[in-house]
Amino acid sequence: PQLPLSAGVTVWVVGFGATGPSPASSCVPPPDYMDGDEDLIKPKKLLNPVKTSRSHQELHRELLSSCRRGVETKPELQRVLESRKRDQLIRQRKQEEEARKKISPLEAELLKRHMKLEELERQQEQQEEENLRAPEFVKVRENLRRTSFHADEKEV
Repeated sequence: PQLPLSAGVTVWVVGFGATGPSPASSCVPPPDYMDGDEDLIKPKKLLNPVKTSRSHQELHRELLSSCRRGVETKPELQRVLESRKRDQLIRQRKQEEEARKKISPLEAELLKRHMKLEELERQQEQQEEENLRAPEFVKVRENLRRTSFHADEKEV
């Protein structure tokens, strides 16, 4: 549209759809029910069956209330992903423990021998500690017994 200005100058104003019809509206015809005819039944918006279900409404209400209270600091998706990750770690640890429990016969025999050797070493250490703690006259007596025992063996 033209706007007249003083001294015979005209300015052309280019609008972005506000001054004239938009290009999209020229393709789409206006709906029939907008004519204002009172006899026609006007269409109603269809209801979403998910939103009208009682379980969805209860869940939505619970989420809103928990959000208002500030109990749920993490989004629901993040909580689900964390729980899945935690479950996966637990399953992986169980599998590792089962793998450890399944020991071959060779490994079992080696473990038995290792345990026996450790037990013998502990016993020797305990005897050495007892010998160090014992009074000197007990040590001398043990030495005499050993020498007399060895002397008896040589005579026989």
